Amino acid sequence: MHDLTAIVADITEEMQAAPDRGRPADYIPALARADVSQFGMAIVTADGSVHTGGSADEPFSLQSVTKVFALTQALGRVGDQLWDRVGREPSGSAFNSIVQLESEQGIPRNPFINAGAIVVSDVNLARGAPRAALAELVNFVRYLADDDTIAVDTEVAASELETGFRNVALANYMKSFGNLRRSPEEVLDLYFGQCAIAMSCRQLAMAGRYLMAAGLNPTNGHRVVSEARARRINALMLTCGHYDASGDFAFRVGLPGKSGVGGGILAVAPGRASISVWSPGLNAQGNSQLGTLALERLATRTGWSVFARGAVADS
Repeated sequence: MHDLTAIVADITEEMQAAPDRGRPADYIPALARADVSQFGMAIVTADGSVHTGGSADEPFSLQSVTKVFALTQALGRVGDQLWDRVGREPSGSAFNSIVQLESEQGIPRNPFINAGAIVVSDVNLARGAPRAALAELVNFVRYLADDDTIAVDTEVAASELETGFRNVALANYMKSFGNLRRSPEEVLDLYFGQCAIAMSCRQLAMAGRYLMAAGLNPTNGHRVVSEARARRINALMLTCGHYDASGDFAFRVGLPGKSGVGGGILAVAPGRASISVWSPGLNAQGNSQLGTLALERLATRTGWSVFARGAVADS
């Protein structure tokens, strides 16, 4: 057994002293003011114990981490039909790149790049209005985290709407190929609101437990997704969750993980733990500089990499 309390304390101390902290996402004005001195970490294990360090209870903008929960919703709505409109391959390109959409007929490479997540938002709109669809997603995350205080940061949502020109271009481009059913304006209304959901490390680690627990919600034992679907979401997180740095993250950390430009990362050790880290300073690929380093240290100390012998616990 690992002494997770001591491990988290050690990693937190190391991250708080780290000299290279990255830069915040300054192209979104509401995120540009983020304090890169902050670092938080939370681990929720399969037996329900919680281990936290640093600013683990400080809310932050989830940004692309919400794509995991939105994808879960979309798969619940349309199942494998989703893969007719979104691929399952790493992109090898920046998260907001438009380059591949031309040659691939408006079909995004995967649901975790911006173009793919915009299509997922289109699916989740179904026949409803953006506000209702966003409320449904917020309620879903609250249910997963067992916390009704989770909400959308309206300042961040407004900031995204004012500056999200690349996402507007992506939506319109996919619409031209017939890969959006609703208007780009409606889809982006949901997408920008989704990205502005704010949570703490503790809340995020709690929300990710179903991916650790083979699709079950540990709070009540209810099934969120099938075991097979949980495994496939984890596979996509491992191969596509860090954009054009996904291979490097798998090499260094070896856990399914999804990052966001708010500085958060949700990581999963299947059968063992749901993990969240946050530090708003980003590296060149738009992933948390210290969050990535902290997860690498955690995987080394615990042996939880999915590539390690005996790393995945029986579920």
